Amino acid sequence: MGNEQQKKGGQPAPRVEDINEMMQIRRDKLKTFADMGVAPFGHRYEVNCHAQDIRDRFDELEGEEDGPKVRLAGRLMAKRGHGKASFAELMDMSGRMQIYFKYDVLGEEKYAQFRLLDIGDIIGVEGRVFKTQRGEITVIVLDFELLSKSLRPLPEKFHGLKDVELRYRQRYLDLIVNPEVLDTFVKRTNIIRAIRRYLDERDFLEVETPVLSTIAGGAAARPFITHHNALDMDMYLRIATELSLKRLVVGGMERVYELGRVFRNEGIDVRHNPEFTSIEIYQAYADYRDLMDITEGIVREAAKTVLGTEKFTYQGVEIDLANVRRISMNDAVKEATGKDFLAAKDVAEARAMADEIGVPYEARHGIGGILNAAFEEKVEASLMQPTFITGHPTEISPLAKRNPENPMITDRFEFFIYGRELANGFTELNDPIDQRERFVEQMKQREAGDDEAHMMDEDFVTALEYGLPPTGGLGIGVDRLVMLLTDSPSIRDVLLFPTMKVLEK
Repeated sequence: MGNEQQKKGGQPAPRVEDINEMMQIRRDKLKTFADMGVAPFGHRYEVNCHAQDIRDRFDELEGEEDGPKVRLAGRLMAKRGHGKASFAELMDMSGRMQIYFKYDVLGEEKYAQFRLLDIGDIIGVEGRVFKTQRGEITVIVLDFELLSKSLRPLPEKFHGLKDVELRYRQRYLDLIVNPEVLDTFVKRTNIIRAIRRYLDERDFLEVETPVLSTIAGGAAARPFITHHNALDMDMYLRIATELSLKRLVVGGMERVYELGRVFRNEGIDVRHNPEFTSIEIYQAYADYRDLMDITEGIVREAAKTVLGTEKFTYQGVEIDLANVRRISMNDAVKEATGKDFLAAKDVAEARAMADEIGVPYEARHGIGGILNAAFEEKVEASLMQPTFITGHPTEISPLAKRNPENPMITDRFEFFIYGRELANGFTELNDPIDQRERFVEQMKQREAGDDEAHMMDEDFVTALEYGLPPTGGLGIGVDRLVMLLTDSPSIRDVLLFPTMKVLEK
């Protein structure tokens, strides 16, 4: 990095020689600490309080002279003051706390150790709680220990860590210097807890299914391929958990879910990462309408847990989870374009409709595929408020049960908010004969060049032949839900370690 390089936002980047000099100074301090008999990388430290605990319990902890001793540990984020008294800021998981170092309290040797501390060092502090004349809750330090010497300087404090690429690549720094990022990931954990709580309270069993499989099934997606050396065969990282979970329903596990990583060898953008977190849920003796209710319940429960409300703003748009619409795909397209694709007498008429409204389609598309193309082109981006789209064409839904009144469509739904799909569910296809025929049709599409078409899964068909009860299934994109509830514009903002291209050395 040349000295003339600028940070994003127009701020000057630190000079390499300056950083190297600061690192050398910190390494020199290692020897100084060693000469003092202080280990620069410590061991266990017993903590009895966090910064937020001290704020919450100030009344019972207060007492500069006679209050109870508190012990907290964290990273030194600021130092100010000169001579024989100095203030500093200690940051732990719960936030920051002002701490006060005084020569008369610590003594000459210990205060000399304090003067050697750098921003970024991790220390343990024992002290008592009081309020300064300005009313700021503070811990006066009676003793402290160096727990880990930071050998690299943190990003420049006035400009912070703003380079987005650097933030994603060095998430640990992002978490240290940008407290709002830490808050996002705390909320992510609480959202996942809320999902589990909602399902566990309704007697769903959380299960685990294989990540490696000989068939990539359960979704239309391009898989990652790996090789199993001991068995000498290629395997796929799972693109969905669906087919394994439905096998469990066949086996008598009536309510199951799995929350975990799935992998799709596709592009990267603000809504897609090659590995992401989903939850799939299956309930025997239910249908897609029951699963729409569960979807709505999960999203509302998560919002109430982390936001305390069902009405919030995402990227400047007010979202109201208490106001949910349900409409069929064909009706939504008809509203937007005036075209009733399901009324087309043949593919030629459907193509003429699409041409008239400027909807692109592929030669392999039937009426259903063209309807779906029209929906994606003319409707999807406009679905800002919570909306369930139902009645997906059978042509694009190889695992969903046909609608009993109209075999051209299935009993399926997708849930949209802010023009983005958040969930997908349907009444599961439990007819093994129909399922085999649809797999065969998918194989034909695969042979015609569609590498996202479903593979034949003979074992799954065999499982269906033993009998899958009427079942409703659902998949929710957890990362997209976290994006929504943390007002994050990109999926990479809610993944601790998003997939990044390797930098050239």
